[in-house]
Amino acid sequence: MDRIAALPKVELHLHIEGTLEPELIADLAARHGIDLPFGSLAALRSRYRFEDLQDFLDLYYANLVVLRTPDDFAELARAYLRRAAAGGVRHAEIFFDPQAHVSRGVALSDVVDGLVEGCRAGAVETGTTSALIACFLRDRSVEEALDVLEQLVALGAPIIGIGLDSAEVGNPPSRFAPVFDRARELGLHRVAHAGEEGGPEYVREALDLLGVERVDHGIRSVEDADLLRRLAAERVPLTVCPLSNVRLHAVPELAAHPLPRLMAAGVVATISSDDPAYFGGYAEDNYAAVATQLGLTDDDLAGLARNAVQASFLPPERKRALDDEIDGWLAAR
Repeated sequence: MDRIAALPKVELHLHIEGTLEPELIADLAARHGIDLPFGSLAALRSRYRFEDLQDFLDLYYANLVVLRTPDDFAELARAYLRRAAAGGVRHAEIFFDPQAHVSRGVALSDVVDGLVEGCRAGAVETGTTSALIACFLRDRSVEEALDVLEQLVALGAPIIGIGLDSAEVGNPPSRFAPVFDRARELGLHRVAHAGEEGGPEYVREALDLLGVERVDHGIRSVEDADLLRRLAAERVPLTVCPLSNVRLHAVPELAAHPLPRLMAAGVVATISSDDPAYFGGYAEDNYAAVATQLGLTDDDLAGLARNAVQASFLPPERKRALDDEIDGWLAAR
């Protein structure tokens, strides 16, 4: 694990709310005088076994009650960056869910200000840089998403792009074309969750109707040979989250994960941790798991790490520097 932790990584699929560890939930609940129903940390952890995506989301949203002030969001971001840096993450493009907070009465400015401060302080402390991507909840209305996007613009929120997440089945990407059209007008990057629970047709919609630059998850693309060839030819990155896929039963076990098929097809696959507090591992844990269970070599892992560098929205000079770091990791074998 020390060797894999030392591999320089870029994390492209990370929900900051999904880094809310039980210990921090308890600390924040005590700070705010919130009486949480789970009773103990052990009882809370016992609930981290999920039947499907919706089962996970129910607990995920319930736990957000402890995030109330800018300081809470700043502490959450700093805690993630410390943990990520220890696992070799040099840069993270972090998702956050503004609707999940404003819908429960938290000011959007408090969310943004707290995350920005936490990312700034975390970079100073660890050297790991980050950028923010505002994700919209696909099980809420398009009109609400557009309104929140305009609020973010009015605040001058330093987001680099938008995404689309939450319950996938029954909420196709096509619904949110107006939101992504507006983001394009604003010059924002565009990514979307597709092809985790939803089928390959959701990936096609994300590409054709949302104009995404990366597909988050996308693992069900292997069910469509034409789509797989297209992803490879157009160099569309997939942000794959192996441990998450197992925990949410998108794949029956890690040994059956389609990652090797994606790699063999020439798809730009990357590795991230998704919601690591809930899914049993941070970035290096995901790399270690695929190395062990799928028989990936150091060269394979370096290739996945390099894919993430190139798929990021970092400037070319930073990408070159990170590629050089990966070369150094390989040379140290």
